[in-house]
Amino acid sequence: MPVNQFFVKKGPFPLKEIINNIGCNGDFTHVNDFVIYGVESLSNATKNDMTFLNSSKYKNLSLKTKAAACITTSNLSKFLPDHCIKLDVKNTLFAVTQVSRMFYPKADIDYPDTNLVNSSELKKLYPKVNFGKNVLIGKNVIIGNNTYVGSNSIIESNVNIGENCVIGSFTTIKNSLINAHVHIKDGAKIGVRGFGFIPIKQKNLRTPQIGQVILEEGVEIGANCTVDRGSVTDTIIGKNTFLDNLIHIAHNVKIGEDCMLAAQVGIAGSTIIGNNVMIGGQAGISGHLKIGNNVKIGGASGVSTDLADNSKVMGYPAMPMREFAKLRKKQ
Repeated sequence: MPVNQFFVKKGPFPLKEIINNIGCNGDFTHVNDFVIYGVESLSNATKNDMTFLNSSKYKNLSLKTKAAACITTSNLSKFLPDHCIKLDVKNTLFAVTQVSRMFYPKADIDYPDTNLVNSSELKKLYPKVNFGKNVLIGKNVIIGNNTYVGSNSIIESNVNIGENCVIGSFTTIKNSLINAHVHIKDGAKIGVRGFGFIPIKQKNLRTPQIGQVILEEGVEIGANCTVDRGSVTDTIIGKNTFLDNLIHIAHNVKIGEDCMLAAQVGIAGSTIIGNNVMIGGQAGISGHLKIGNNVKIGGASGVSTDLADNSKVMGYPAMPMREFAKLRKKQ
């Protein structure tokens, strides 16, 4: 992942300091003391980073990771390459939260941007941008030519917006990179903190959310939609994908190109959606799933398993549409 432009990063930290902080099982006195520059996903981590593995579902990625060390559990350590130092902990996600807080101490809360300035005071910076009334802009914001921004909207610091975009009224955009020809309708919230927390000892602990939102060219986001930024990797919506009103896209979700999602769809965290997927209204998709290309999901369906390319499903739990139709005839 490229250098994050939205959160101040601390470190690097000595590996032994991290080990002491998260309370690993085992003897690490033999481990050479070197520094760790960040915590990244299995696929994005380099030899200077650490990563984490909390499910065998990701063993194909973990076996190829370049990370210097990995937070995991004893039963999953076999899915890591020999060069990777295995950090055995009781609660992987809690340990990852502790490390993430070391590197990004202010990414677990959406602090209000205190650098906002009314767009009327920034006309020289954006001579070819059309602003409504009472638009607030942060520092280092880039907005392309011929873009419209509706009244009472907020664009926070370091956001990039391409040319020929239309941003509706009462929208909030933060932690986001938006390409050209994107339309975002009234009331949408883009780049807000995702629902990341760890329940420990009858208490919920917030997890830093250090990813971004990337909206590729030609995307349309409906009114009052919420697109959460990624927790570690980015939330991405592919070219020419359209979202209807009142849709929630959770952290780390990746949606392909030319998809269409009807109103009130909810997609849980880290699910990957292919290209040319159609999802009916009020459908819910569980987290950490892989939905193939050309898939059709009927309205009000509940998807809790991976779906292969060209699948057509409906119902709760979702099943092939033909089976669903047979069941309805029997009723």
